Amino acid sequence: MHKIRLIVSLFVLFAVLHSCSKKTHPSVSNPSVMENGAVTGKTFERRTPKATFPKVITVNDSAARKSVDGRLYYDVMGHRYWRNYKDGKYYLFNKSMYNNAAFDPDFKKKN
Repeated sequence: MHKIRLIVSLFVLFAVLHSCSKKTHPSVSNPSVMENGAVTGKTFERRTPKATFPKVITVNDSAARKSVDGRLYYDVMGHRYWRNYKDGKYYLFNKSMYNNAAFDPDFKKKN
């Protein structure tokens, strides 16, 4: 009776130790990992740099468009530039342009 308990407990002990020593290998989803598990090279995703837009550009007025209120604007890849009638350059949109007289199409008439 004691021999059977000893044999069963040793069998359970070896089974537990054997099952804990097994390593799990995930499926190969990375092409840089070979079948034997060696890594050939790391693959990195390169981030595309965000485009930087200048705050001031110079554009020919014939290429610009007129808004409803008569101001000239020019669009570049989703960014809108408004014409400053004081110096003739186009500035990236800013909330202060609404109150600035230099962006008013009647600026030349006033000065």
